[in-house]
Amino acid sequence: MMSFCHNIINISCVKSSWSNDVRASLYSLMMLIIFTTVVGNLLVIISISHFKQLHTPTNWLIHSMATADLLLGCLVMPYSMMRSVEHCWYFGEVFCKIHTSTDIMLSSASIFHLSFISIDRCYAVCDPLRYKAKINILVIFVMIFISWSIPALFAFGMIFLELNFKGAEEMYYKHVHCVGGCSVFFSKTSGVLAFMTSFYIPGSIMLCIYCRIYFIAKGQARSINDATQKLQIGLEEKNGISRSKERKAAKTLGIVMGVFLTCWCPFFVCTVMDPFLDYAIPPTLNDALIWFGYLNSTFNPMVYAFFYPWFRRALKMILFGKIFQKGSSRCKLFLE
Repeated sequence: MMSFCHNIINISCVKSSWSNDVRASLYSLMMLIIFTTVVGNLLVIISISHFKQLHTPTNWLIHSMATADLLLGCLVMPYSMMRSVEHCWYFGEVFCKIHTSTDIMLSSASIFHLSFISIDRCYAVCDPLRYKAKINILVIFVMIFISWSIPALFAFGMIFLELNFKGAEEMYYKHVHCVGGCSVFFSKTSGVLAFMTSFYIPGSIMLCIYCRIYFIAKGQARSINDATQKLQIGLEEKNGISRSKERKAAKTLGIVMGVFLTCWCPFFVCTVMDPFLDYAIPPTLNDALIWFGYLNSTFNPMVYAFFYPWFRRALKMILFGKIFQKGSSRCKLFLE
């Protein structure tokens, strides 16, 4: 028997028809994703905040991105979980707009951070001797400010001014809108704008920059045995910069970017295509793609743990409570 989210049946959204076993499985899986996301990103934030050796420009960008991922896990995923499993929204229309805006903002903030991280790595690998002079703490704070402010203005402006409906109001209110629901809806114009702003343009910039970094790092690797190159490496190490370290960092952050693109690409492609297909993509598929995108925030700390020895050492100190010891913040996690 069909059940509804609201007592007025003819305007209500329809509840999910899944059995209790299926619902329990979905809740368990999503709660595991939420828990892993929150704990993983919290450990990244604690590590970078506590250990003074990790107070570097790149790490402050990673810290800010981990904060966005943590907030996504705390503020967005729990409500999305209930909506995805029950197909109902029990928290009111105003909170639906706040939730949708926050979701878009934090997802967009991640790719903005990754764009700036790619720029930071480009300077570190391509111009290492002048890197510290060009990428100082003020430049990093400007990057972080832009990474948060533009997605916030874009997301909250679009949802609260209802610009996402523009050009498709009749279609939305006649065929999509129902009481007790909270779906993300885009018209053709707003869908293309969201796709270009939040995904395509910054993603293309990152790919171009990482291609450049890759070819430069490859060239450095080929000439690593050359005597002149050895002299240059010695000079760089004297200035506190190691090209081999920077190449490894660039490779790691490239993998972080690849994970992001893999996770979010299906959702953004469906978002931009759906209005042109007369909204033929099933809501259940959209929900699944949103959660596939959320997995990016879950995977990022795992990438750090796998590729960064400093994070593994910091993690051990946190888990064994050694960070509460006097002077622990000055511990050397890696050789500079």
